[in-house]
Amino acid sequence: MDWNHYRFRTLWSLPAPPAAVYAALERAEDYPRWWRQVREVTRLDDTTGVVRIRSVLPYDMTITAREVRRDPGAGVLEIALSGDMEGWARWTVTPQEAGALVRYDQVVDVRKPLLRRLAVPCRPVFRGNHRLMMRAGARGLARHLEAV
Repeated sequence: MDWNHYRFRTLWSLPAPPAAVYAALERAEDYPRWWRQVREVTRLDDTTGVVRIRSVLPYDMTITAREVRRDPGAGVLEIALSGDMEGWARWTVTPQEAGALVRYDQVVDVRKPLLRRLAVPCRPVFRGNHRLMMRAGARGLARHLEAV
């Protein structure tokens, strides 16, 4: 088993129209406004940016995100990740009865040296940290969409 390899799937049920949810998710430079763990997003060009995140644990992760798929019709946004994590992440937004269902899939290998050294003893803590970050993101996006 590669202790530095992670696969995540998170579902968010949001009481907002799918098009509004998709529009918010495709504006990554606005994430710090509604997702407190996304500390900074710096656009490099039309499809690439540098993202700095920090959740509960006392470390930052810096990732370069490059858009590989933007398909509003299918509700899909996908990025390639490099830096402290390498892999990919995908948002998929679909309609549901009371609004939108958002599915977040991520497959990454951690490259940050400190986290690699702590991979075995801290893996459950790292996974819990991710869950907390995603829960905060869902709440933040719901509040953001209500205010729009």
